[in-house]
Amino acid sequence: MTGMGIGMGERKKRIFDIIQIGRREDFISRAFDIFIVLVILANIAVLFMETFDSLKQYETVFKGIETVTVAIFCVEYFLRIWTAEFLYPGKSKGKAVFQFVFSFDGMVDLLTILPFFFLSGFVVFRMLRVVRIFHLFRINAYYDSFHVITSVLYEKRNQIISSVFIIFVLMLSSSLCMYSAEHEAQPEVFNNAFSGIWWSISTILTVGYGDIYPVTVLGRGMAIVISLLGVGVVAIPTGIISAGFVEQYTQLQNKNRNSGGTKGTVSVTVDASGPFTGKTVQNIENGYHIDVIAFVRNGAVVLPTEGIVIKEGDILLYQIGN
Repeated sequence: MTGMGIGMGERKKRIFDIIQIGRREDFISRAFDIFIVLVILANIAVLFMETFDSLKQYETVFKGIETVTVAIFCVEYFLRIWTAEFLYPGKSKGKAVFQFVFSFDGMVDLLTILPFFFLSGFVVFRMLRVVRIFHLFRINAYYDSFHVITSVLYEKRNQIISSVFIIFVLMLSSSLCMYSAEHEAQPEVFNNAFSGIWWSISTILTVGYGDIYPVTVLGRGMAIVISLLGVGVVAIPTGIISAGFVEQYTQLQNKNRNSGGTKGTVSVTVDASGPFTGKTVQNIENGYHIDVIAFVRNGAVVLPTEGIVIKEGDILLYQIGN
């Protein structure tokens, strides 16, 4: 019985390795990634082709393809639940399953399945299947590109929220001002303070659809001022995010420069019983007085941030602090 249990555990671990992002040297896992990408693309293609009236005669074929692809999504989702303990090695089986189900990946996976059974009319939920494909794109030269984007957005979240709040305030105030200037001239267009929201959004974001526009001298004067303000205000979050990317690249270059040929640099593979498993980079650096330079995960070198969690199988590169 013990031997059977060990064999089952090994097979379970192997299934986990296959359904995760594939390593370069693991042909089966990489093939599975490619297969899932093709399934996602087929599912999205059907979703688009169903909207063409000229293809209505193929509706049965489209429905069959959608059923097969959703069945594959279901199998993959339940396999991920079954092997969740390997994704969170420091937790019990129940806690690992709970954390996966309510994680971002788990919620996206679930929302790609449920609409087929309960919310088939909600195209927005069905389009969430596209999000799954982002888990499969890796830039192996330096780090996970999608991780860099999320890191920049997380680190600059306060500045981004503040800039978005400024845009929101400008949008409301411009709508109120335009209502005051244009209500008498265009009561059917600007019939209340909120009726100018569409105009203010298109103006501040410099889209300018032209379906709603001021006709009075005062309204046109305010539109000029609001347009100029919009150009400057909308550029604020763009500048913040751009600066965040520059900081990430600079940090990466400094890490690489400091790690090259420096004494005290250590490379260690993280195992399930190791002291680093399940801990954040910040906890590791503070608890062990080391400087984490980078780590390798699934064949990609990842630039660490304080909140990222080190997992079993990661190769950690760090320097011993002074």
